[in-house]
Amino acid sequence: MNPGMASDLLSVRDELDIQRVITDYAYACDNGDWALLKSVFADDAYLDYSSTGGPTGSRGEVVAWLEQSLGQVLGIQHVVSNFQIDLDQDRATVRAMFFTSVRLRGLDQPLMTGGYYDEELLRTGGGWKIQRLVEDNRWMHPPTPEGEA
Repeated sequence: MNPGMASDLLSVRDELDIQRVITDYAYACDNGDWALLKSVFADDAYLDYSSTGGPTGSRGEVVAWLEQSLGQVLGIQHVVSNFQIDLDQDRATVRAMFFTSVRLRGLDQPLMTGGYYDEELLRTGGGWKIQRLVEDNRWMHPPTPEGEA
């Protein structure tokens, strides 16, 4: 195999591995797999959910918030797509589109929301890990008062 082809195959493998980390994140949120959720993030990860009134902070702080808040919903489903991945050796910058449907107590219809995950990932000895995640929520239906989503 020529060196260029090997490099191309490694790049494709990296992109698939990165997509898997992000879909594992969504799966963990949807299924309450908090150990899996914690595992997709680097130890020093920074997470920002302020676009929906959520917290910003460390992996431990924000995963605890996700566990508490998502543990109260009746059902949730994330769809993540349209991955834009820029690789630079052991680092990656990613933008991925999300659509989320949530069943909440007291709401007759699902709450639907969409936007982007802006992420930075780092290749570690344990594979690719999310080092920075910023949720860029673009819309919500039905609209809710800020901070109640």
